Parts: sequence; structure tokens; C-alpha cells
Amino acid sequence: MEKLKNYARENIAYWSKRAPGYSDVNQQELASDQKTVWSQVLFQQIMKHYKGKQPEELKVLDIGTGPGFFAIILTKMGFSVTAVDYTENMLKEAYRNAGDVAEDISFYKMDAMDLAFPDDTFDVIVSRNLTWNLPDPKEAYRQWTRVLKPGGLLLNFDANWYRYLYDDTAMDSHLQDRENVARTAVEDDTAGTDVAAMEAIARKAPLSAKERPMWDEKVLGSFGMSVLADTDIWKTVWTTAERVNNASTPMFLIQAVKSVVS
Repeated sequence: MEKLKNYARENIAYWSKRAPGYSDVNQQELASDQKTVWSQVLFQQIMKHYKGKQPEELKVLDIGTGPGFFAIILTKMGFSVTAVDYTENMLKEAYRNAGDVAEDISFYKMDAMDLAFPDDTFDVIVSRNLTWNLPDPKEAYRQWTRVLKPGGLLLNFDANWYRYLYDDTAMDSHLQDRENVARTAVEDDTAGTDVAAMEAIARKAPLSAKERPMWDEKVLGSFGMSVLADTDIWKTVWTTAERVNNASTPMFLIQAVKSVVS
């Protein structure tokens, strides 16, 4: 338990320091075609599941909102959005980035592995690039399942970001990505990032060594969720630069539906 607490403290310290730079990335997304791309993906996924509903009828929880990208675009589409993050600095950036819709979003400082909401509260949960980094991702999924309404939808976008630390073949592919970035002169996603610090955190993250999304499917299935994994979602949501930077770690989508039987 103490080991998990130490890891959590290191995580908070890192992301608190990283908040302004990460916010810059989100601001670029909000000002580019990525805003439209992600808005369309989220809207289609949610409304396909909730046919006949209107966005304003649906309560959405954005877990690990960071600088607020998902929360902002979902609010602007009319959804009722609650956004949580464990890092105060990230929440400050999210509120600032939200601008004229900031007051329409309910922001809370909250642990993704210990949600304070009652059971069966939300129609939809969304998350991006969070679960890989959690000290206890299984407990997080347990909590997320708990606060979803029966029949509720979970959309989790993530990747095997640091699998290369545990797999020689993955390391070779990762190094090839770095070479391709230099060769093609696309923007380097690691620019301005303390890679050594990030890798030190990733070595302690339980999911870095797991095969995903198979791990996610198994765990969510054990909680009674009906799970589908879309391993091609990166083809829709990633820019050319993201494809070059992260060719060896394609983003996947975990789409899970909570059983209507308790």
C-alpha cells in the first residue's frame, strides 16, 4: 500500500509540473481540426448507444480530464459534463481553457481510483491516456463501473505507451519511431518532456508490462461489462505527426457497456 502511495505522490508531482505544457497541447487541439475529429468520434459513439436521446439528457463523466479537452468539446455539444482530475494544476488549466463554458462544467479534484460519486450516477464515462498511468487500474475500472448507470457506456482511449520498457521487440519499434521522427522532420511529441522522469514513472505503472487492450477486456468483463476493443481508432483520431511519433503504440478504444442486471 505504501508503495502505491509513493507512486501516486510522484505522479501528482510530475503532472503538476507538466500541466502548463500539456495544456498548450490541448489548446492546439482545440484550435485545430482535431477538435472536429474528436467531437465527431465522441458524438457518434455516444449517440449510437443512446438512440433517441438528446445530448442534454445525458450525464457524462470525464475522468483524468487534464487540461479539459474532452470536457470542453462535450460541453459545447450540449452534454451535461462533470470533469475530474487528481492534479490541482491540471484543473486550473482546464477551467481556463474552457473559457465561456467553464461555468457549465462541474470540475472536481478527485482520484480516478476512488470516486466520490454515488452508484449509478452517469450515463457515459470518457477518458483518454489515463489508465496506463494509474497505480491500481483494476480498482479504477471497478470504480468506473460502479458509478455508471446500468446500460451506461464507457469510452476509454489509451495505448501501450511504455511497453517498450519491458519488451525488446517493442523497444526496437520505439527506437524506429524516434528515427522516423528525425528523418521526416515532423514535430517531436517528446519535445519539452522529461523523458527520463516519465520512463521512471512508467516503470512503476502496473500496465506498462501488460498486453493491452486484452488486459482491459478481461478486467472489465470480470465486472460484468460487455466489452469491445477497437484497435484501429488511431486511424481516425490521430494526426500525421502522431502516426509517425507513435507508430509502434497505436491508440485503441475500449468500449464497454454496464450490465442492466445487478
